[in-house]
Amino acid sequence: MSLIGNFLWFIFGGVLLWLAWLIAGLLCLVTIIGIPIGLQCFKFAALMLAPFGKDIDYSQAGTVSFLANILWILFLGWELAVTAVVIGLVYCLTIVGIPFGFQAFKFARLALMPFGARIVRA
Repeated sequence: MSLIGNFLWFIFGGVLLWLAWLIAGLLCLVTIIGIPIGLQCFKFAALMLAPFGKDIDYSQAGTVSFLANILWILFLGWELAVTAVVIGLVYCLTIVGIPFGFQAFKFARLALMPFGARIVRA
């Protein structure tokens, strides 16, 4: 089931979120300080291409992750979160698109708190 879900996700909107995270990662790589942030963006951009069968674990968030997430939200996180919410709302307009909308909402949360998060198999 996850193979079909990932294929449909890729065709119907996953590419948009992947492109947004890729651009955010490239923008972060412009500065030396932003290199770790850019690498984190690339890791989550790969998740945007095939999200079904994977989940996000936030249990390793600490103080440093919290401070990094605050800076992230101010500079790039809110744009990615708004993009994911809009895509999720469009998906939820149809009954068939609701699972895809839930994936987009999962990514909106990730866009606000990427540091301290890790990808795990569901």
